[in-house]
Amino acid sequence: MQYKLKNIIISLLPILALLIIFIYREFKFRQIKNTYEEKQVEIKFPTIKINKPLFTNYYKKAQLTLNKMSLEEKIGQLFLVRYNNHEVEKFVNYYPGGYILFAKDFENHTKKSLKEELLKTQAVNSIPLIIGVDEEGGYVTRVSRFKSFRNEKFLSPKEYYETGGLELLEKIENEKYALLKDLGINLNLAPVADISVNKEDYIYNRTFGYDAKKTSKLIAKMVTYANNNQINSCLKHFPGYGNNRDTHKEIAKDKRSYKELKNNDFLPFQAGIIAKVPCVLVSHNIINAIDSETPASLSKNVIDELRNTLGFTGIVITDDLAMDAVNKYVENNQAATLAINAGNDMIITSDFLTMYKEILNSVKNKKITQKKLDKAVLRILAWKYNSKLIV
Repeated sequence: MQYKLKNIIISLLPILALLIIFIYREFKFRQIKNTYEEKQVEIKFPTIKINKPLFTNYYKKAQLTLNKMSLEEKIGQLFLVRYNNHEVEKFVNYYPGGYILFAKDFENHTKKSLKEELLKTQAVNSIPLIIGVDEEGGYVTRVSRFKSFRNEKFLSPKEYYETGGLELLEKIENEKYALLKDLGINLNLAPVADISVNKEDYIYNRTFGYDAKKTSKLIAKMVTYANNNQINSCLKHFPGYGNNRDTHKEIAKDKRSYKELKNNDFLPFQAGIIAKVPCVLVSHNIINAIDSETPASLSKNVIDELRNTLGFTGIVITDDLAMDAVNKYVENNQAATLAINAGNDMIITSDFLTMYKEILNSVKNKKITQKKLDKAVLRILAWKYNSKLIV
């Protein structure tokens, strides 16, 4: 009996050996397959090396201008102020870097009357102004919603693209920028580079509604259209809104992993940067994977990602620091100080004089170094030279 059992075991050994080999090979095959698939899914995202920074041809001229500026003039340049025609004369002595216009500023105007008003606004300021607007199209239209500026408001870029492809999209963007430039506007705070494929997301209606790859291609095109029209565009809202809530009303905490942000939401911004976008706007979302304590607009870690990982050398600008997301988070009126120390160049504000005085005190009290201030202002001046505002 023992002999027979021994023979059976011996006869089964080759089969067992083959089975073990098969299982091992199947395991290794699946391991290799999974590794391959991971490599296929993972988007390589090396640090971008910028050989020639934006505005590089104008830094010498900008430095000469900076050397002649007073402390007060420098501080004013840090602000893109919410426009109010009745305050322009009052703000002249605070040297604002520029203004951002909203729908109310177009409501009772014709093309001619607004153009004359903005020319006057430029004329009374000693340092030429950035004049900006959010004319995204679709959900956000400050200008074209009024028939005195266009018979029909601009639809969203997504709608034009899906109707007539890149040809129609380019045609509409050319028309849009011709209108803005004619009015005296030199910055459009668009395109929206956020990714959203879920119609329930707050930001969805303002995005292209596609995945990272397709959104990236379209964002690069949008930046190119603006550059071809010699007008400034601005990517927003870095590092990507995702499915977060509206930060005009409340703080939003982004719980996505760094890998997801890097391999997905960063990509349209990377595409826009490669296409030489001059400006990137940073959101107020708290990005847990990068800085779990501070809104992105006030976070050095977040802005370092934009500067160092994505290689952006242009203007970094905050979303409006008067938004509730920031007001509820920052104590002792230090939002503007935190924003500049984090690495922003410009601050959008609806409360200019308060924040101006805050920065002035912070520089005098050495909460903001002269070097930090000069670095931001130098870049702003170089941008203005590049935009042919200063000649």
